[in-house]
Amino acid sequence: MQVPFHKYTTIPLPQPTPKLFFSLSLSHMALCSPRFLTLLLLLSAIPIGIIVTLERAQPATHVYHYHSSGWFRECAKWDSHHRRFIVSFFEGGLGQVKLPEKDSESSSSSPPLEEVTVVRDAHLAGNASLGIAIDPPRNRVLVVNADVIGNRYGALAAYDLSTWNRLFLTQLSSPSDEKSFADDVAVDAEGNAYVTDIKGNKIWKVGVEGKLISIIRNPLFSAKEWYKNLVGLNGIVYHPDGFLIVIHTFSGNLFKIDLTKGEEVKIIKVKGGTLSFGDGLELLSPTKLVVAGNPSGRLVESSDGWNTASVVGTFSGPKHRLASAATVKEGKVYLNHMVGIGYPKKKHAIVEAVF
Repeated sequence: MQVPFHKYTTIPLPQPTPKLFFSLSLSHMALCSPRFLTLLLLLSAIPIGIIVTLERAQPATHVYHYHSSGWFRECAKWDSHHRRFIVSFFEGGLGQVKLPEKDSESSSSSPPLEEVTVVRDAHLAGNASLGIAIDPPRNRVLVVNADVIGNRYGALAAYDLSTWNRLFLTQLSSPSDEKSFADDVAVDAEGNAYVTDIKGNKIWKVGVEGKLISIIRNPLFSAKEWYKNLVGLNGIVYHPDGFLIVIHTFSGNLFKIDLTKGEEVKIIKVKGGTLSFGDGLELLSPTKLVVAGNPSGRLVESSDGWNTASVVGTFSGPKHRLASAATVKEGKVYLNHMVGIGYPKKKHAIVEAVF
């Protein structure tokens, strides 16, 4: 259902509990001894040194670096009309990274760009903003929001790309429902949105005005092995021929959901490589699909309407960052990397993928 502005209440998230990193049998004196502290310092310096080395290395492809106030940026999509990247905040909200008028894609030596916050929705406080989809015909962006710890709340919000006014806020799940984790979103030609649930292995369908229309379920969405369903349906895209393509992260299964045939679900047979640990998806063309994840990027191609497909290329980006989403800018593929590095400003990377 669509949630009216004045009736929505924020659902507080449970606080994570600290983890114990050392055995309780170790005495306090042993932990505080100079020898132990020296060893700990040396061990911690090794990964830090590796990260610093990788950060200083010359990237193989073009990179847009930008400064941010947050550590995690789940998704970045190119907004061609306004010449900017729209990024989602794991702490909730949206930002924009505008490019200079004279943008040079041939150099990565330019100073980092700046992220500017454009959406901080008080009605979604405590929830993470995750997958986003830009809907140019309606000049809006759709944003998935979720309770990432308790898995007790999910929502889809839409905002005007010019004014940033909220157009609708649709609740997908509540504490009284089964646990779910709303993650990514795609938009069809009519403006309907489809949101994946990586925990419940289902897809919510939301109408152009924000009404929750239906939930798409199918036994094929769940892997046979229970542990492969820990991270299930994830990245999703709409194909102009009238179907959805969705990836199941841990199993690597790729699904075709034909909207013209009563939401018929088929597994796309993929040859030439695995799509396990695939995350965000983006269509490069009607026959080519980019899969972000681990490794950084894979290019998948189909010549029979996505009944079958083949992995035809891979791209290995920064090894110390995690690719979580893909977008296409002027015919070139760029991968969003989730983790920012640095303090107090965190430096994020949107990396060109060349297959």
